[in-house]
Amino acid sequence: MSLFKTVPPNVVQSIRAFRVTELQAEAVRLGQHFLYAYCAEAMTKQQVLSKIAQAFYFPKHFGKNFDALADCLTDLAFKAGPQPGFIIVIEQLPNTQKFDKEAREILLDVFRDSAEFWAEKKVAFRVFYSFQ
Repeated sequence: MSLFKTVPPNVVQSIRAFRVTELQAEAVRLGQHFLYAYCAEAMTKQQVLSKIAQAFYFPKHFGKNFDALADCLTDLAFKAGPQPGFIIVIEQLPNTQKFDKEAREILLDVFRDSAEFWAEKKVAFRVFYSFQ
């Protein structure tokens, strides 16, 4: 039985009931990309985006801004060829003065917009996140 029995194919949600190892195993079982970023040491938007870029193997010219993140999650991946689906985990997003609630919501909106992009292409794009 699928771990995602009750999880839509294109969603951005808290990791709550899931374990990272289970999500990774499900990605393997489904033949989908598994992308994981651990952001506990990040304090600023630049540091969070840098952690994500490094973990997701974005190009060296990645601009470390939300528009560049959106481009890498959508257009760049789409142009690379057919995609089997994505399971993304972003753990321990910071709660600091330089990465506050507004910055976290903008980041999650980028992932929500990317989920909509991939939904139109009929490609699963599930994102799970946690906060510090």
